[in-house]
Amino acid sequence: MNSLPSPVLDSLRQTTRRRFLQNCGTGMGSLALASLLNDKLFAASPSTTSAQPFGPHFAPKAKNIIYLFQSGGPSHLDLFDYKPELNKRDGKPVPEDLVKNIRLAQIGKNASLLGTRYKFAQYGQSGVWLSELMPQLQTITDDVCFLQGFYSEAFNHDPATIFMNTGAQLSGRPAMGSWFSYGLGSENQDLPAFVVLMTGVGQPLTNAAWGSGFLPTVHQGVQLRSQGDPVLFVSNPPGMGAERRRQSLDALRDLNQMQLDVLHDPEIATRIAAYEMAYRMQTSVPDVMDISKEPARFQELYGTTPGRASFANNCLLARRLVERGVRFVQLYHRGWDHHGGPDGNLVFDLKQRCQETDQPAVALIRDLKERGLLDSTLVIWGGEFGRTPMMQGALKPDQIGRDHHPHGYTIWMAGGGIKPGMVYGKTDEFGFYAVENKVHVHDLHATILHLFGVDHTRLTYRFQGRDFRLTDVHGEVVKPILA
Repeated sequence: MNSLPSPVLDSLRQTTRRRFLQNCGTGMGSLALASLLNDKLFAASPSTTSAQPFGPHFAPKAKNIIYLFQSGGPSHLDLFDYKPELNKRDGKPVPEDLVKNIRLAQIGKNASLLGTRYKFAQYGQSGVWLSELMPQLQTITDDVCFLQGFYSEAFNHDPATIFMNTGAQLSGRPAMGSWFSYGLGSENQDLPAFVVLMTGVGQPLTNAAWGSGFLPTVHQGVQLRSQGDPVLFVSNPPGMGAERRRQSLDALRDLNQMQLDVLHDPEIATRIAAYEMAYRMQTSVPDVMDISKEPARFQELYGTTPGRASFANNCLLARRLVERGVRFVQLYHRGWDHHGGPDGNLVFDLKQRCQETDQPAVALIRDLKERGLLDSTLVIWGGEFGRTPMMQGALKPDQIGRDHHPHGYTIWMAGGGIKPGMVYGKTDEFGFYAVENKVHVHDLHATILHLFGVDHTRLTYRFQGRDFRLTDVHGEVVKPILA
């Protein structure tokens, strides 16, 4: 051991038993002496884990992103992807060659084809087909780019949601918003770079979709709430005034700094930054959350009800947040899982979800455009997958549904350097597979980062001996959709 460099010896002497075991990872092989002597194996160096962003690699087209995540899997076949052949074969057996090499979540491969029950028409200069369930979206098609050849890999909710948001199907990877926080930071030091807003009904969401994974926890999504405390555990407890809170935080900062000076653990620096951010949010968050300050014209445009939790309120909040420099705002709206039956069907429940989201999403586009913010704000609408062309349930209004379907579906994007009034890609005549100008999840992530001036192959973080990135080892920028 005496032959080791003195910095290594100092590091070994200063490492506590708990931190040593934490840094050993999951494999017993990492207990080997060679691993102990490599201070870059288990995490990035302190200089690359600080809260300071790296900045873009080249000139960006977008500064902020609002991701309207429709959790559960909206039916592309009843909303965006008009399929006359599917309607013609309604009730007929599914062609064997469509299903011979796939797995389905809950239905068998002998399920009957199901045509849409809704009227479609063409809108805008692009002539995009849209359902009658989206009357407001019909009015802004020339501002929107529809990706109709989009596809994913996972066919169950949690893996698919995690995949869409982190680029991996297993928990533990940083969310897209966390990568943005890590790489680009926030323009407002009093608000987090990555904010999450939640509404809807049905299946709970895993917070792995907005977690920071192996990145410092300062980059995880901060969930803001419409009722009660906007952020949990940020308000002062009873008997704690502002001056005493400041004194307590100063003492904690000094203690943490002493520990950081000894252990050089970047997570301690993250803890210091998190305490300071929480203190600043005590005043910044209530102000931004108070949408009652908005003029009546905008309340009517969005269809908001101040003081209540709603997708409309959150869309208006999203605009207020990006105005104040928040980098990444993600709205989750649950309730799109329409298998058929009382828990979710394609008649009553699909109509309800559309009524909740169509007007506010379009109002957001109009509002951003009016304020001159749409060019620099990327808006994305979509879920973790679509729905099958085959029926699930029964042919009754309250029982008709479709199963999960990742092989081809539709999402839409607007603003932030995206070419407007465009339909890109398509699925086959049944809406089953993406067959033309296909866009994979990794391609979407690469394209989003490109719009923000980031080369997706260069935004990396070293963890457990390798460099990780949002797109893993995949992803191509979809250049035809760039303005």
